[in-house]
Amino acid sequence: MSKQQNADRHSLAHTRWNCKYHIVFAPKYRRKVFYAEKRTAIREILRTLCQWKGVEIIEGEVCPDHIHMLISIPPKMSVSGFMGYLKGKSSLMIFQKFGNMKFAYRNREFWCKGYYVDTVGKNTKAITEYIEGQLKRDRESDQLSLFDPRDPFMGGK
Repeated sequence: MSKQQNADRHSLAHTRWNCKYHIVFAPKYRRKVFYAEKRTAIREILRTLCQWKGVEIIEGEVCPDHIHMLISIPPKMSVSGFMGYLKGKSSLMIFQKFGNMKFAYRNREFWCKGYYVDTVGKNTKAITEYIEGQLKRDRESDQLSLFDPRDPFMGGK
């Protein structure tokens, strides 16, 4: 076994594992809300939650209207269980940090119900490069438009 393959494997008590997933999820209504200070804050919230569960973020990108993550999840945890935890807790933390956003998202539902997940085998490098270039490709195709739902208590029309 080469050093690269050995470095990609993790272990539990009696298990050696290498479970990597490419996950994409978006805010409700695909609103373009990830910019400026929100982008940085949401990145930190996701990092913190992953750390709490022992999930390693290999690569990630917060795009204006969706999030790409290449993560390594221990086999004792299901992907769907982890995504429920990540989206649920991060939603609460986002609304706590940015209180005015709850007026644009009814019932504190920040994320779309679903997500995209793909297992990553030997093509980890290709997925990493894809995620790294995702924001650049969005900018190049000029798909960025900022959506700023007005807070009804701020007096804006």
